Amino acid sequence: MQTPPMAMTMKRLAQRTIGAAALVALSWGTALAQAQTAPAPATTAAVVSGNAPAIAPGVAPDTRPREYVIGAGDVLRVAVYQNPDLAIETRVSDTGQISFPLLGQVTVGGLTVPQIEKALADGLRTGNFVKQPQVTVLVTQVRGNQASALGMVNRPGRFPIDVSGMRLSELLAQAGGIAPGGSDVVILTGIRNGQPYRLQVDIAALFASGAQSQDPVVLNGDTLYVERMPTVYIYGEVQRPGAIRLEINMTLMQALASGGGLTQRGTTRGLRVHRRNGEGRVEELQPGMNDTLQNGDVIYIRESLF
Repeated sequence: MQTPPMAMTMKRLAQRTIGAAALVALSWGTALAQAQTAPAPATTAAVVSGNAPAIAPGVAPDTRPREYVIGAGDVLRVAVYQNPDLAIETRVSDTGQISFPLLGQVTVGGLTVPQIEKALADGLRTGNFVKQPQVTVLVTQVRGNQASALGMVNRPGRFPIDVSGMRLSELLAQAGGIAPGGSDVVILTGIRNGQPYRLQVDIAALFASGAQSQDPVVLNGDTLYVERMPTVYIYGEVQRPGAIRLEINMTLMQALASGGGLTQRGTTRGLRVHRRNGEGRVEELQPGMNDTLQNGDVIYIRESLF
């Protein structure tokens, strides 16, 4: 029996459609396999403003807790589980040692609390004093690592460096921050590698620019000093004569605006700025309106004659 021409045509059309669909599916499968086996494109490291180092691709930032390092003068409380006769509370000597029962003098200076616990446990186990010692060390007083905050801070005094790698901003926070009337530029002094160390840090620029990597580390014996804010003085024919906080790169025009501007009788003609030079003598200057001022400048606004 012969197949009708119309049926033959439909059959061939169906076969071509199935073949085309199979070819498309094969092409998609090949492309998908290539995409899965192809290497991922390299990730560009994030750009960090300032001088902070960028984190390399695929490397997680260091988020490990900063352990406190024991120093001379710290007071430690040591306990051994189920051995109350070994519990002591002692102060670390100037040589960085403590006297512990059965072990004698043990060096703990420069070690963290977990390291001291391991050293004491190893000593008790090695000497066959305790089979499975479980040692707990608690720092009750921090005296070995301290830094001072002086000047225009809300709570001046000495503060413990209770974490390794404490930053200047953290010490400033412990001191209650900069007091009203204090300068944004602070001074950190101390000893580094046996040499005197002095660093000026602009706190406002430190956080405004996102350059927290430039936040210096505070070490034992360092001193943070906050000076009074830089000030200029304006008097004469201005709305609000008196002292004005000197902002960074403040111009003469900005100082006049901070003083409320001129009175109806004031004039910028003959304006004078009195400034002390390096030799201590006061000079009288005639700066332009866009010239920057210096700490201690005195601005005089004369009265207009007309």
